[in-house]
Amino acid sequence: MTASFTLDIDVARPEPPLAGDETATLLGSLERQRLTFAWKCGDLDDEELGLAFGRSTMTLGGLLKHLALVEDEVFTRALLGRPLPAPWDGVDWERDSDWEWRTAAEDDAATLYALWQSSVRRSRVAVAKAMRSDGLDHPADAFVHGGHPSLRRLVVDMIEEYARHVGHADLLRESIDGLTGEDPPGEVATYPRLDA
Repeated sequence: MTASFTLDIDVARPEPPLAGDETATLLGSLERQRLTFAWKCGDLDDEELGLAFGRSTMTLGGLLKHLALVEDEVFTRALLGRPLPAPWDGVDWERDSDWEWRTAAEDDAATLYALWQSSVRRSRVAVAKAMRSDGLDHPADAFVHGGHPSLRRLVVDMIEEYARHVGHADLLRESIDGLTGEDPPGEVATYPRLDA
């Protein structure tokens, strides 16, 4: 068993404002989902990230790699219209559509954590750039969902993606070491506005 690796989380514990505007509410909700996911996956070693339970083949390592891909798909490729960065750029997705899930077992914990964190950082930069341009109305550069969705739609889609997988992560983590709960411990931090 290798030593555990602690996730480098950029914000303490973001909480969407109770009565904020649309931007603060949406971006705060996304950051809260990201942080909760990070907490559910944090401080685990290679073996623990690779554990599956019951008939499912889903692992926390697979979730980390999958959500790293989704971050880049939504905010790098769709929003900015840029090619996917490594490691996604070398994958034949037509031949191996589950590549990220399948190959997560080949990566160590530090690699998986770093991959997810770098994708989230790229996403934050992309969202900040779009917010400075047209705010939540900024159209995606790529053609997806039958058109060019707004940043607003992409953020809502990402919140839904995280919410779904945070539920998976919650069950997996409880099966590993009994960790339960809705929010990570710590001080509540208001997520900074990206359009300010």
